[in-house]
Amino acid sequence: MQQKLQEAQQNLRVEGTAGGETVKVILNGSKELQGISISKDVMDPEDPSMLEDLIMAAFKDAAQKADEGMSKVSGSLTGGLNIPGLKL
Repeated sequence: MQQKLQEAQQNLRVEGTAGGETVKVILNGSKELQGISISKDVMDPEDPSMLEDLIMAAFKDAAQKADEGMSKVSGSLTGGLNIPGLKL
């Protein structure tokens, strides 16, 4: 079961977005960054903090989706059982 969970973490891909999809972040089930896309429309050299905030928001969105995706995977593998010590 552990191997299946690890495979699911590596194979899961989720996309988080922010700013009307001007910033996109792709994570795997382990929340490792797999890709990032930034529209040139949000690249304002006078306001870098706006872009930083959008990247953070997109990452948080993707992380939440990764948690939800892994929760579904772990639920299907464990038959819906909540196993103590298994943090999924």
